[in-house]
Amino acid sequence: MSVMTRREARLRRHRRVRAKIAGTAERPRLVVFRSNRGIFAQLVDDESGRTLASAGWTSLSGGRGKKTEGKKIEQATAVGKALATEAKKAKIERCVFDRGGYLFHGRVKALAEGAREGGLQF
Repeated sequence: MSVMTRREARLRRHRRVRAKIAGTAERPRLVVFRSNRGIFAQLVDDESGRTLASAGWTSLSGGRGKKTEGKKIEQATAVGKALATEAKKAKIERCVFDRGGYLFHGRVKALAEGAREGGLQF
């Protein structure tokens, strides 16, 4: 009997979620990637295979390799707000949330709340 690793379990959850949702030009998919150091998000149109807007912890005030202000949850909220700002520039108001197999808890939840505060609807 083999035991699934954490990564394999996340990828299995991600495939299950991706089978049910897809982004369009009117309602793109908000994709979340969480690493140990930071968090990234992008709005993807799956029909044309294009990224319409993106934001990440490296694009915040600190930049890559530099310590950004606050804890990772505050960082995730800031990334959500930055993504909402980019989405407004691209004239996007609504999206579909793809948590990427991660549990909707902690940093992923903080990013979603930050995006909602910034004006994205999902």
